[in-house]
Amino acid sequence: MKSKPLDFIALLLIIIGALNWGLIGFFKFDLVATLFGGMTSWLSRVIYALVGLAGLYGLSLFGHIDDTDKVS
Repeated sequence: MKSKPLDFIALLLIIIGALNWGLIGFFKFDLVATLFGGMTSWLSRVIYALVGLAGLYGLSLFGHIDDTDKVS
């Protein structure tokens, strides 16, 4: 599977989202809201939306997984 720039960006946003959810779950600390002015600020909402779209795009990547990338 050849990586595309969109795949890299989506993976980066998915990781950011996962780390943010981990911080919320373990420490009740929302890093995105803290950095960008609260949960209701427009910038935080844009970041949350981009992370959500990246998650949806990440679902489509499951169709591209095949056995040819495995090393025997």
